[in-house]
Amino acid sequence: MATLLYRLARFSFRRRWLVASAWTAVLLVLGGGALTLSGQMSNSVTIPGTEAQQAIDHLKEKFPQAAAGNATARVAIEAPDGQALTDPAARATVEDLVGRIKTAPGVAMVADPYQAKTISADGRIAMAQVSYKVPATDVTDNDREALKSAADAAKSAGFTVEFGGDAIQGVPATEATEGIGVIVAAVVLAITFGSIVAAGLPLLTALIGVGVGMAGVMTVSGYVDLNSNTPILALMLGLAVGIDYALFIVSRYRHELAEGHDPELAAGRAVGTAGSAVVFAGLTVIIALVGLTVVGIPILGQMGVAAAATVAIAVLIALSLLPALLGFAGRKVVGKHARPKQNGKPAMGERWARYVGRHRVPVLVTAVVGLLVVAIPALSMQLGLPTDATAAPDSTQRKAYNLISKGFGEGTNGPLIVVIDSANAPDPRAAATEATDSISRLPDVAAVTQAQFNTDGDTALVTVIPKSGPSSEATEQLVASIRDQSDRLSGATGAKLSVTGQTALQIDVSEKLAGAMLPYLGLIVGLAFLLLMVVFRSIIVPLKATLGFLGSVVATFGAVVAVFQWGWLTDLLGVDSTGPIMSMLPILLIGVLFGLAMDYQVFLVTRMREDYVHGADARDAVVSGFKHGARVVVAAALIMISVFAGFIAAELSLIQSIGFALAFGVLVDAFVVRMTIVPAVMSLLGKHAWWLPKWLHRALPNVDVEGESLARHLNQRRELEGARS
Repeated sequence: MATLLYRLARFSFRRRWLVASAWTAVLLVLGGGALTLSGQMSNSVTIPGTEAQQAIDHLKEKFPQAAAGNATARVAIEAPDGQALTDPAARATVEDLVGRIKTAPGVAMVADPYQAKTISADGRIAMAQVSYKVPATDVTDNDREALKSAADAAKSAGFTVEFGGDAIQGVPATEATEGIGVIVAAVVLAITFGSIVAAGLPLLTALIGVGVGMAGVMTVSGYVDLNSNTPILALMLGLAVGIDYALFIVSRYRHELAEGHDPELAAGRAVGTAGSAVVFAGLTVIIALVGLTVVGIPILGQMGVAAAATVAIAVLIALSLLPALLGFAGRKVVGKHARPKQNGKPAMGERWARYVGRHRVPVLVTAVVGLLVVAIPALSMQLGLPTDATAAPDSTQRKAYNLISKGFGEGTNGPLIVVIDSANAPDPRAAATEATDSISRLPDVAAVTQAQFNTDGDTALVTVIPKSGPSSEATEQLVASIRDQSDRLSGATGAKLSVTGQTALQIDVSEKLAGAMLPYLGLIVGLAFLLLMVVFRSIIVPLKATLGFLGSVVATFGAVVAVFQWGWLTDLLGVDSTGPIMSMLPILLIGVLFGLAMDYQVFLVTRMREDYVHGADARDAVVSGFKHGARVVVAAALIMISVFAGFIAAELSLIQSIGFALAFGVLVDAFVVRMTIVPAVMSLLGKHAWWLPKWLHRALPNVDVEGESLARHLNQRRELEGARS
């Protein structure tokens, strides 16, 4: 592989105008597709096969007028001080508001609070339920604005009107604060290289890669229903790995120039050696992300594939466009202040590696104990999905949630829809009465409405209002208790019941995600273990890498719980709301962080193996490899942390938690696991770290990441050229 990449780099270096033009054309074509072919994205989270989704599918077939699965909005109305909603003037204002909402675009039906009896006991708060003709996916920004504008007259009269529900949730947009990470990355690169040109190349290639990847995702959105978080994850990873991969190759290019090679040969050698590590680092990230498709959760599969495609583009750009840009830059990547100082003083990385090597046991014990302490909060992790309760405090969704909770109890924000299928019941109405009576006797039930039948009389709907909020454990237990009634009801009456609604959907999604976590972890760890065994030709090194990753993950889980569930440091980090951890975050974090953790493992340990293969003592190779790789890994980690941390300032709590989790995970994995535990363990094991059974050595393909075959190829070429001269 090293020889192949060497030839690719030299081709790109010589034909730099052709390569640069080709990538520019790709960017322009996909950019045009993004502008003309992109479609509407959504915030909806559904999983085929769950009971809640099956109930929605049943209603669409048997009870279409129920508009199951379509968007809904809850309108919370509070009378001005000193007035009651039962006063004639106030009632006229509310009825005018309801009439305006009925004429808003996309609205199918509005439940008048006076007819539906959704007026609070003190007469101060009312709730109007709005049903749309289309799913939340198809509700446009104009539809949302029209709904909110319907309340202008009521607000002018002194009424408080707030809106909640999935119809109100817009598509999250990339905010200016997320560009802070790019600025910090530029500063880190400038300090690392001491050259504006060298610092600019990784940024330029990363931005081109992100542009290509994001444009591709937006173009595909015109043909495939994508979740609105999909491009944001692609943006996060595209920026982070794009900068890191280019950083690694540019650093090696500068090293080759310092060794006296001409720029073209230096580019070839840099991509042949560091580029090989980039390929396998990228493969581990891609494996982890594409593995999300086997979990059976469409939203995660979409996010994984989109992010994996962006990472693949970043790898391709690093291997082809970057050497072309190095051809334009030449020796300008070596700044005036970037030349090594010949003062004989060891670099900080070398001094740290020697310190860890001398005190490997206490350093190792301290690092492991520290990870376990930080992981303690993870034991109390509670999973859930975003609700209006977790929206920003100043958002209309959060205000609507609080008003409805104040007037009717928290459970009104998350009603449960019970579907009674009486197709096989001799007396459907008796079956519905039996179901309603049994449900009303369950704990945590605040109210149960009368059954509403379809035109055929074989399917009924019952709305159940819990006493507790949508994300509480009590509501989750209530859903399970109602479902437990199905077998008894079927035996007694022949009818079957199921539970759906937004709250039940969220519970089902959370359970499916929690159940998929361990199988997914086993899948990616197994595949990546095999890949790393091929790269390092060792059993111990991949095993150590995997165990270190697990330590990073549990520590990150602990930090996420402490901040986003317990509320620690929320003011410092700008986190507006706390509550259950987003149910998709753990499995998403496992996939993304595993790939990124293996990046540092590959970048750091391949240089150790390179020196070991070329004859250095095993423990000396740890120091020399660490000396060459530490500066780049530190810079890469700081860049990734900066990019991810920029997303903590996002509006949505899901994006905030993902940004924080990835930033903290990279911090722990880079500085605690890779920069501390790895050299300690490698020094402790010595040459045994590279042990591989002979039969397995013969069976594994030799991918030559350390560039041994490339070195032989170049030596033979020099000998041949010398003989000719």
